[in-house]
Amino acid sequence: MKSITIKGSQRESVGKVSTKALRNAEKVPCVLYGGDKPIHFSAEEKVFKNLVYTPNVYTAAIELDGKTFAAILQDIQFHPVTDKILHVDFYQLFDDKEVTMSIPVKLVGTSPGVLNGGSLRFTNRKLKVKALPANLPDFINADISKLRIGNKLYITELLNDDYTFMHPDNTVVVQVRTSRNAVEDDIDEEDDASAGAEEETPATTAEE
Repeated sequence: MKSITIKGSQRESVGKVSTKALRNAEKVPCVLYGGDKPIHFSAEEKVFKNLVYTPNVYTAAIELDGKTFAAILQDIQFHPVTDKILHVDFYQLFDDKEVTMSIPVKLVGTSPGVLNGGSLRFTNRKLKVKALPANLPDFINADISKLRIGNKLYITELLNDDYTFMHPDNTVVVQVRTSRNAVEDDIDEEDDASAGAEEETPATTAEE
């Protein structure tokens, strides 16, 4: 998985006064959990742009006073009116410890059912997986090229040895539903050819 660097400074004081001063300076108070003890730090608000305001997911390389910590975004708080970032929580990653993360789903191929007027229902655009940090994918491919009208793609069809899905086996990722403009799916080409051959064969007449 791709990583974004967050350069910050450790905080000595974590009270309301210092927190307000940080926000006035367009910096965001943050906490890194998962290690021996929580690490409080701050970073400029602009560095979170590519980490937060994107449909993609990334790990974070947090640089603090010469040390670098691998982490994932765990929680984020926004101002209810201005949507400015108020606080960010990170969770530290370790090479030998699995972590749970929501990964975006990427549709691959073209659905025959959609071409025939069916309605594509993309019900789970992100799926929660558990894996070692090195095995976390940037996205999960979901092949819809065989989905006809009425078909569903279940999570069991996306199984991968590198990670475990944290959803029930009957979870529907995407489906094609009928609509007013839908027409019946075409039958297989071989069936079409067979039917055409039967129609073109002349009937045999008995000799008089």
